[in-house]
Parts: sequence; structure tokens; C-alpha cells
Amino acid sequence: MSLLDGQTAVITGGSSGIGRGIAREFADHAAKAVIVADIQQAPKEGGPPTHEQIEQETDTQSTFVNCDVTNRADLETAVDTADEFGGIDVMVNNAGIWHPDDFLEVTEDDYRQLMAVNLEGTYFGSQIAAQRMVEHDGGSIINISSIAGLFGNGNWPTYSASKGGLTMLTYSLAHKLADDEIRVNAIHPGSIETKIAGDQETSPEQVAAMLEAIPLGRYGQPEEIGGAAVFLASELASYVTGESLVVDGGWTSWR
Repeated sequence: MSLLDGQTAVITGGSSGIGRGIAREFADHAAKAVIVADIQQAPKEGGPPTHEQIEQETDTQSTFVNCDVTNRADLETAVDTADEFGGIDVMVNNAGIWHPDDFLEVTEDDYRQLMAVNLEGTYFGSQIAAQRMVEHDGGSIINISSIAGLFGNGNWPTYSASKGGLTMLTYSLAHKLADDEIRVNAIHPGSIETKIAGDQETSPEQVAAMLEAIPLGRYGQPEEIGGAAVFLASELASYVTGESLVVDGGWTSWR
């Protein structure tokens, strides 16, 4: 498959989880280059670094850039690295953190850290990428939101607030950047099998309850979010902007 032939993408949080799945799918669809921008090279789930695996298994060029998305200079370095491969065509703002919290106990530092990564990082990652894309006749920005960005959840109100803001940011940027031929869309994953919660254990009862709520009856895989991102980055989605693509096994369709 060559849906992304000739395209260069920057993927924040690309070493692990959903970001890794997106990076690998981009390479499988013949992207010219994939820049993996993350705070560490080693995947949380184990295995070789994402950029090394891509270069070993595909014809796509790939490199790792150390990037803390709360640091604007790091974001600029990641986007500028795309110039080595002809300039950025696709920006995937994937880096994010999650943890449950008790609204009555959340501290200012807790709140600000989560917003800095999930929302501020996406805001300025989009801004920096768009500045380059304007110079290169357009591109595609893909923001990885969450089903928690579409409805509230009292078990993680800070996370829901950050992802809700990201959803509205996506719609706003789609309107703002359309004249520059820059498409902006969001993907809203449901329960995807990743290590975003670190080594936090989920009880068998919690797993059973979650799977019962998902019509397809299973967790999603990072590569399945990658497939959605490939679509939004490709010419198949040339008339798609300002949209929310929900990838959740049908969970939100009947909740």
C-alpha cells in the first residue's frame, strides 16, 4: 500500500502505544519519512525503538528526536527535522498523559501538568507545523483526542477537560487554516491496549465490565488508530477537515 507515498510526518509521543502504532502504519503505507518525537526512545511495551524498527522493516526513513511537548523549542526541533526529508506534510499531535483523579483533590500542579501535555503541547505543535505547512502549500494536522473529549467522565475530569479543549481546538483550526490548504482533524480512541497508565493494574472485573460495554467485545490496538490516521493523512480524505473520527469499537454509539 502506498497511500502516503512521498509524505513526511512528525508524530509526537511516537515511541510507544498509539504513537508507535501510527508511526508503523505510516511506514507500512510508504511514507517517505517518519520523525518519532518523544521523551524516550524505548517503547513502554518493549521491543526495538520505533524508528529503528521502521528502518529495519520498511523502505521508510525514520529518525528519533528527543521532544518534550511542553517545551516549544523541542517542538520546533522536531518539526524542523522534517526539513531533512523535504519538509513536513503531516503533523500528528499524539503525546498525552492520563490518570484518574478525584476532582475534590486535584492540585494546581496536577491540573497544569496534564493541560500542558495534552492541550498546550497540541496547540503549539499545531502552530509550529502550520507555519511550515503554509510555506509548503498545505498539509494535514491530526490531533489524537479521546472519547473523553466528546462527553464528560467524573472519574477523570481533568483529562476530559483537556481532551474537550483539544476537540474544540481541532474545529477552530480547521476553520482558520482551510484557506492555506491545511486540513485539521481529530481521532477519538476508545479503550486501546497501551501502557498510557504505566504499570497500573486493571482487575479482571474491570476488564470484564469494559469489554461488556464495547459492542465489538475487545480492546482496540494501536495499529487500528494508525489506520484511521493513515486515512486522514492521505488523499482519500482530501475533502475531510474539522471532523472527529471515533475509533472505539462502537462504545459511544449506544452509551
